[in-house]
Formats: sequence, structure tokens, C-alpha cells
Amino acid sequence: MTYDPMRQGDVARRLANMAAAPRCSARARAGSPCKQAAVKGRRRCRMHGGAHGSGGPLGKRNGNYCRGRFTKRAAETKRWVRAMLEQANAASAKMDEALAALQASPREQGAK
Repeated sequence: MTYDPMRQGDVARRLANMAAAPRCSARARAGSPCKQAAVKGRRRCRMHGGAHGSGGPLGKRNGNYCRGRFTKRAAETKRWVRAMLEQANAASAKMDEALAALQASPREQGAK
């Protein structure tokens, strides 16, 4: 590439854009963060798993296939159960409030 003084502004703008790019969220063994720019739309650089097609295949094709507690289906079931428990707890709290109001009203009538 030849030196072209007319393109210096363009080069400076591109370097500024590269410096402002989000960084990779991976950590080195020493604990310092990776200094590479993250791949567009991902949190990691190309060397830490951000490249297209990186990662293992899904399901049984993966050598680390798991069944049981840590599958996607199990996680979905846990989320559903947690949501049902939250709804049940909210309903129980409303019932407790209603019962407390009913128990308090006869006391007020007896005091008069």
C-alpha cells in the first residue's frame, strides 16, 4: 500500500473506530482481559469462540452430550416450576391478607 496524504483522515477515522470497538470478554490465564476486538454481534473475539461456526454441535452429535439435570428441557422445566411457585406464593399471600382482614373485623365489632 502506498502513502497517500489525501486518505490520512480516512485512516485516522478507521483507527478510531477500531479502538472504540467492544473488547473480547475472555480472560487470560494471568487474569488480564483479552485485548482483541469482539466479533460483531458476539462477546468474544475470533480466537476465543466468537468466529462463525465455533462451538460444538448440538444434541447427541456433541461428545459432551448430557441427559438429565442439565439439558435444555430440564432447564425449561425448572423455569416453569419456578414460575408456578411464584404464582402460588402470590396467591397464598393474598389469601393470608384476606384471612387477616376477616379475623380482624369480628374483633372490631366485639370491641364496640
